[in-house]
Amino acid sequence: MRTLETPLKCLSEEGVLTVFLEGDIDHHTAQSVRARIDTKMFIKRPSELILDLSGVHFMDSSGLGLILGRFTKATELGIAFKVANPNEQIRKILDLAGTERLIKIETNREVY
Repeated sequence: MRTLETPLKCLSEEGVLTVFLEGDIDHHTAQSVRARIDTKMFIKRPSELILDLSGVHFMDSSGLGLILGRFTKATELGIAFKVANPNEQIRKILDLAGTERLIKIETNREVY
């Protein structure tokens, strides 16, 4: 059975690509989302990539891997990277993993 993917909501302004993630990020969705973010990043070649998590309700270790992998790709390409607006549960996961030692996390970034 083939499932239709919803398009990623993105905003590209002044060299900043913001990707708005929604729903759950788990092992079922991470691979598809990863590929679509990478494609956007390679096509747009932004100076900064922001993953806005305000629409994410649940994230497991696959979501953490997705974030860390995009950070690594962005760094390799010379693109600044940050995460914005994680909810309390996701922030705890990011904190437990020590993510903020590598990645800037903003919590009150304006959502478009």
